[in-house]
Amino acid sequence: QVQLVESGGGSAQAGGSLRLSCVASGHTDSNKCMGWFRRGPGQERDGVALIKTDDGGAIYTNSVKGRFTITQDKAKNTVYLEMNSLNPAVTAMYYCAAGPFVCSRLMTPRTFGYWGQGTQVTVSS
Repeated sequence: QVQLVESGGGSAQAGGSLRLSCVASGHTDSNKCMGWFRRGPGQERDGVALIKTDDGGAIYTNSVKGRFTITQDKAKNTVYLEMNSLNPAVTAMYYCAAGPFVCSRLMTPRTFGYWGQGTQVTVSS
């Protein structure tokens, strides 16, 4: 079992920045792929960014490339999502996910077996 706890969400102005954190506990050695998904108002949960925990390789959805950065601190079992140049369109509940497979592309939510409770990000113009 793996437990994931997100933090760092909140409110921000357009153009601002936020950093989300996801701390994993339990059988973390099995986490080969970790990442962030989001669900906006009236939308489905979509992938934002994934990281291959073995080598730190990152995968992003096109809309956040150049603005969001996913990183990890393996010693702390923590994955981060640095979000810059925020705009209201990124307002959503952000969820951390983990899986025992190597992520080679932006995978669908159903692929992941472990989820955090989510952290809300709200950006105002």
